[in-house]
Amino acid sequence: MIQWNNKEFHCPVEVSMNMLSGKWNCLMLWHLNEGTKRYKELERIVPAVSQKMLTQQLKEMKRDGLVVRIVYPEVPPRVEYCLTELGCSAFPILEMMHSWAVSQLGVDNPEEHQD
Repeated sequence: MIQWNNKEFHCPVEVSMNMLSGKWNCLMLWHLNEGTKRYKELERIVPAVSQKMLTQQLKEMKRDGLVVRIVYPEVPPRVEYCLTELGCSAFPILEMMHSWAVSQLGVDNPEEHQD
């Protein structure tokens, strides 16, 4: 049995899946790899996500050590999110998922064709 984050798991893959699961987590990690993003930027990047779900998944990723939430003491308050070292270390997994979708499923990236 593996003990991680006050939960018990049966194998390391289960721990990884727990950290990266969530309908929008991988997509947010993918875009946070490009750099720090504000909450509203993440909302625009993932337009189908509700505010409640976005907030919940960002809190979970923060709890799991994948992202850092930075609050600036301004009026109005400015909040930014960026990847931690652990979050950055997950990026090769996301790159493999991207490559697999392109090569095996024939999925094309429309952003690569914009002029």
